Amino acid sequence: MKPSEITNSPLRRLLQQEDLNFLLTNRIPRIALTKLMGRFSQIRNPLICRASIAVWKLFTELDLSDAKQQRFASLHDCFTRELKPGSRSIDHRADILSSPCDAIVGACGRVEGRQVFQAKGFPYAMQDLFGPSQDCSAFQNGSFITLRLTSAMYHRFHAPADCRVEHVTHIAGDTWNVNPIALKRVERLFCRNERALLRARILSGPAAGQPIAIVPVAAILVASLRLHFLDLLLHLGYRGANELPCDAVFNKGEEMGWFQHGSTIIVFVPAGFELCEGIESGARIRMGQALLRALG
Repeated sequence: MKPSEITNSPLRRLLQQEDLNFLLTNRIPRIALTKLMGRFSQIRNPLICRASIAVWKLFTELDLSDAKQQRFASLHDCFTRELKPGSRSIDHRADILSSPCDAIVGACGRVEGRQVFQAKGFPYAMQDLFGPSQDCSAFQNGSFITLRLTSAMYHRFHAPADCRVEHVTHIAGDTWNVNPIALKRVERLFCRNERALLRARILSGPAAGQPIAIVPVAAILVASLRLHFLDLLLHLGYRGANELPCDAVFNKGEEMGWFQHGSTIIVFVPAGFELCEGIESGARIRMGQALLRALG
């Protein structure tokens, strides 16, 4: 099926109706369904996997042409697929922070004091997102970018700069859908969902020494986050420590972990950065593309 045929399919048009979409993806047992989907995706049966992918393609513009493997033993393997070498280009300019993932840009721009917007007219406090244990003052009046990964996208995320990850905070929560329809209806949605806060420091270029925060946020059908540097899977049933000190050094573009499905990553930087050209709400970007520029 061609992408244009998928986009115009009756199923896609039906799900684009806002009231129905919100009802089907939020007014259901979200956490129970997310856990069930997690178990189902792990079933290692090629026939079940192929049938599931076929159904998946009815609802999304799933393109596996750049996947390193073309045959999958489970739906999980497809969700967390690697890319063929050379499928993404990393912007290695010293003053540039690159996108950690493929995404659709959501709300972005300046942090107004310590207030951020998830959608027009829907503000939330940065402290509520970071959690009570973390100091967010370094990002006051800085910049933020919301990066939404759809279910069909590449789900691994990468270092936006040469950086050192110093601390991870896991915050338990819900699994609301994070699509634009839900963001316009549910206040402080990102602060309600399961999430992790990765605190890092930039190691090179004009912004060397500056902090950066990366906040992966879970969503319905996805509440699992694999972090390579902790050899840890954070998920709805996680009962380990919530404060996780670490010392992990990454080169720009190096893989940091993956989602089990689509979700959202919010990037925060302090004052002294600006959005790169073309980074605006609704833009589709790819991992490695220029995201933020250091001014100093």
